[in-house]
Amino acid sequence: MPKVTKKTLNCRGRLVDLTTPVVMGILNVTPDSFFKNSRVSSDRTVEIAEKMLADGATFLDIGGYSTRPGAPEVSPAEEADRVLPAIEAIIDSFPSALISIDTFRASVGRQAVEAGAALINDVAGGTLDPTMFETIADLGVPYVLMHLRGTPQTMQSLATYQNLVTEVIDELGLRLVELRSMGVKDVILDPGFGFAKTPAQNFFLLSQLSALHVFDEPLLVGLSRKTTIWKTLNVSADEALNGTTVLNTVALQKGASILRVHDVREAVEAIKLTQQLTFF
Repeated sequence: MPKVTKKTLNCRGRLVDLTTPVVMGILNVTPDSFFKNSRVSSDRTVEIAEKMLADGATFLDIGGYSTRPGAPEVSPAEEADRVLPAIEAIIDSFPSALISIDTFRASVGRQAVEAGAALINDVAGGTLDPTMFETIADLGVPYVLMHLRGTPQTMQSLATYQNLVTEVIDELGLRLVELRSMGVKDVILDPGFGFAKTPAQNFFLLSQLSALHVFDEPLLVGLSRKTTIWKTLNVSADEALNGTTVLNTVALQKGASILRVHDVREAVEAIKLTQQLTFF
């Protein structure tokens, strides 16, 4: 399997070891996320978080803004009103939980970190909020730098590339250099499966995932129940767990360090089994 040089993240003073890949569980406090079973009502946030932690999640990713294609705009105030109570409730029940805030807005990210979040997962890679990078540098938290073109509303019209892998690497690389120049130490790269990419492009990018190790940074892969899987299999998102596990296994074999998923137990099992291959 490909080797990644950087193997730890400093999350609120706690070192997270990525020598063995880990799982990030998705909790969407939104009414319109593409996979309806990932939508968590306020009264079930702690219950779902408890199950994910028990199933082996290292991170819990809280999102209050749906980034599915065509999703409606949500104001920063409404987004914060959705995510902050969820973060506070989880931290109150599980003080050692490592929470990721899924947002492209620096103001929401800052409020979330102040409420207890340990890292910021930005689907826009800093392209939709010019203050995001300076906020990350100021907060000193790990940052998921994802590849995206356009906005969640326009991204599907921008999936034109001369050389997909090279352009993703170049665009992430420019942002990574900027972050490094600002003193940001812990960066996780996400190639942005499904974001300004067609299903065919997603499969090709996954097949070439190892190329992103040129940066020697941990890779996060988020393929869970996405259109690429269920349209290819001619099923629904509800029936896409098996397909998700198959592609997660491929991602692990190509060096993914973090799997961002709706179904934690199955992803943890994929990691445990795939790790056995390293002994041969």
